[in-house]
Amino acid sequence: MGHVDTIAAHAARHPARAALIEGERSLTWGDLVDRSNRLASSLLDLGLAPGEHVAVYASNSMENVLALSAVRAIGGITLALNHRLVADEVAFILDDADAVAVLVSDEFLPIVKQIRPDMTRVRRWILLGTERRSWAEHVDDLIAAGSPEPIQIELPTMTGSIGYTGGTTGRPKGAIRTVFDRGALEVYIDSFDLAAPSHVHLIAGPMYHAAPGFFANLAQLCGQTLVIMPRFDAEEALRLIERHRCTTTFMAPTLLKRIVDLPDEIRARYDVSSMRSIVMAAAPCPMPTKERVLDYFGPALYEFYGSTELALNTVLRPEDVLRKPGSCGRALPGVEIAILDDFGEPVPVGTPGELFVRRSGATLDEYYKRPDATDRMARGDWLSVGDVAYLDDEGFVYICDRKIDMIISGGANIYPAEIEEALHRHPAVADAAVFGVPSEEWGERVHAAIQLQAGAAATAGDLEGFARQHLAGYKVPREFSFHAELPRGADGKLLKRLLREPYWAGRAARI
Repeated sequence: MGHVDTIAAHAARHPARAALIEGERSLTWGDLVDRSNRLASSLLDLGLAPGEHVAVYASNSMENVLALSAVRAIGGITLALNHRLVADEVAFILDDADAVAVLVSDEFLPIVKQIRPDMTRVRRWILLGTERRSWAEHVDDLIAAGSPEPIQIELPTMTGSIGYTGGTTGRPKGAIRTVFDRGALEVYIDSFDLAAPSHVHLIAGPMYHAAPGFFANLAQLCGQTLVIMPRFDAEEALRLIERHRCTTTFMAPTLLKRIVDLPDEIRARYDVSSMRSIVMAAAPCPMPTKERVLDYFGPALYEFYGSTELALNTVLRPEDVLRKPGSCGRALPGVEIAILDDFGEPVPVGTPGELFVRRSGATLDEYYKRPDATDRMARGDWLSVGDVAYLDDEGFVYICDRKIDMIISGGANIYPAEIEEALHRHPAVADAAVFGVPSEEWGERVHAAIQLQAGAAATAGDLEGFARQHLAGYKVPREFSFHAELPRGADGKLLKRLLREPYWAGRAARI
């Protein structure tokens, strides 16, 4: 059964149940399928064809979900565009991806206006907001003109997508899947306890990012109600959880930290006892934050290791979060993981090496139009995105760091994530980023960029002394810098490159 058939089956079972809720607006399952069919029919009438690449450049909204649903209904390959990109970056991705149509919401029209004359491959621009333009179709007109009959195309459960990864060097690369393995979807739904149709899923993070969009999609496949946050606000998330009795969500660690950092009296106002599965990934999460999440929400925290390229690879269940501090869990059923040294040989338990995942129906097909980059990530049938990890004797995976972020000081390999974890335990530290800076004597020395808690005070000496209590001497930062705020992307990932670059400017390439 394909994705479109699946949601049509849910609509047939409970047509009047809410499929989408955004603020005071809602759309029933019956209306969602009707509008999706009509929009899909009009997309075919506009000349779009199965297998073509269609971009959705939209904020979190019901229209965003509808657009993705209609593109999947015609067998299109979806491309969700990052909201934070500047015009040149958007133009590069649309061109590189060979996008033939763009569905765009109002706030991104200024960027579209800049790039549209040069986008010769884009045949159709479709507006999702309130504004209208002579050079574009409007979604309301397309829905009104389209046929409500289901599109008769044989499709897999989840059609393909192309996701652009911000590389550490050069232009981003498009990780493409023409189809997503149904068996893997069933494993994910089961492993994170997402299956019940009665679940209500909160979309908290930006849908253009792989994980929030993907978990929303899983919820839809299970027939659940999606509650959409246009933009994240910690207290508003609690209000929505209470109001709609939300049971599942995906949140990057930075969003969860904002919730547990709310004053106790604010958190106490809301009943969040409905939450069953809070799925977390995208960045390392300090143990103190995990402990506070479990304390507030109960045993609902799941974690995984994954990437745009390799999909979901591990699961850490709630009962193991405190038992296995620092782990991102064990391999999911059907996923094969190997930790290899630089010669491609397996390393012993407890020894860091590069993490590889065996190619499967869930991993990327390739980097689009980049066979060189696809070849670089592969060792035969095994794929890696350059993460360093080790296994314990129970098979739990511990990510040390990006291989590219590893510091080599005096011949010793130093993994910044371990140092950041230690610094996060200091009560004055709100955020920490550790990286290598040039050293004539050691090659690199350890530098820590620190964001202090509001109103807190700590000196470099205080933090160095604290780090020495928790880390081997060679891992302790030799210098500290203090920042009002550390740069993070909308997905919660630390933009360490921005902090590191000034120290390496003018030198031979660092990475």
